[in-house]
Amino acid sequence: MTAESRIEPKPGDRLIGPRGRTIGRIDAVFVDYLLVRSGRLLPVDLYVPRHAITLAEDGRPRVELDRSAAYAAWHRPLKRAPHE
Repeated sequence: MTAESRIEPKPGDRLIGPRGRTIGRIDAVFVDYLLVRSGRLLPVDLYVPRHAITLAEDGRPRVELDRSAAYAAWHRPLKRAPHE
């Protein structure tokens, strides 16, 4: 069993970036991606592929991109499933 297969993010969990800063809050979990709400005044939905999620040392879901890079990569719905 790989580390990625043990990651079970839940709605309400915080998704963190490489320096431990919050990217956003997970709103929904789907088979291929997580719907993450980022921002406070002007919320933005991020469509984060499941394969990009790892587990931080403290057990929280983590990605390797910071907030601005995550927005650039994932602010639009995925055109196709990441596993295709």
